[in-house]
Amino acid sequence: MVNVLFAIVVAALGGSSVDVHKETIPQGDTIRILTFNIWGYGKGGKVPPARMAQVIKASKADIVGLQENRKSGKAIANILGWHYVKQGRSAAILSRLKVIEITKKKHGVKVRLDSGQEVFVFNVHFLPSPYQPYQLLNIPYGHAPFIKTEAQAVAAAKKVHGGHLESLLKEIDAVRDEGVPILITGAFNEPSHLDWTEATAKSGRHPIKVSYPSSMALAKAGFSDAYRTVYPDVLKAPGYTWTPVTKTSDPRDHHDRIDIIYFRGKGVRTNSVKIVGENRKNADIVITPYPSDHRAVVAAFTIPKQTRTKKHRTGKPSANNGP
Repeated sequence: MVNVLFAIVVAALGGSSVDVHKETIPQGDTIRILTFNIWGYGKGGKVPPARMAQVIKASKADIVGLQENRKSGKAIANILGWHYVKQGRSAAILSRLKVIEITKKKHGVKVRLDSGQEVFVFNVHFLPSPYQPYQLLNIPYGHAPFIKTEAQAVAAAKKVHGGHLESLLKEIDAVRDEGVPILITGAFNEPSHLDWTEATAKSGRHPIKVSYPSSMALAKAGFSDAYRTVYPDVLKAPGYTWTPVTKTSDPRDHHDRIDIIYFRGKGVRTNSVKIVGENRKNADIVITPYPSDHRAVVAAFTIPKQTRTKKHRTGKPSANNGP
């Protein structure tokens, strides 16, 4: 019977192969959140929205932070029958859960879990160029100048991403008094300081140690990196999300972890973090063929029972927030 049901699911997904690792999630209020860059608004991989929806279905996510979105995100939401919140030109949040609030600058939404618990979810898409790993490795990209030092890399990252990061943190600060857990999804287009360490530089994985400013700022603001919470050994678990379309040995590219999920909140527990990608070697959830140039990341969290201390509304759901 199980095999018959699996065959029906595969057929419903258009014949593509889906391979998923099993997991055990603790009892309690849980939420699964996916960060997913859909590659050139769904056109980079020349695949239809239904294929992107397949990735979301396989991840079993409740909420998705999309990047490189235009019209594709709305089409994906319609296929899933989910709420859709557009965030400017290149990002969107899709939610199976009810969206009860949108932050002022649309960096985030508040959703209500099936149990009644509430969670804020923010989503970002940082500019892709200049890209400091390429600058440090003399890989031409976006006419960016080559650099050599950690200080130059930090300065370049702050220049290209600092404004967006500051805006995000201001939005988060505006809702902190609600005492609601906060999750962040993003295609940060900037690695983490947890990955570019002295150890990884010594191993030859990266050219030098770099304390990248975006991940440092989020850590200072009290956020934890979900992937590194579950997989703290950076040498054993690189968690590459960039990129499934080139080989790690390609001298014209540099593989890294730039699609990241962060979390903050008293008692919030990370149950699992899985990479969604093209094969078992590089991913925990396998979609064949895989439709994007970024691997996706899905994290499952347990959300503790909440005691609210202050009500603070920053916005209302708009008319386009649901099917």
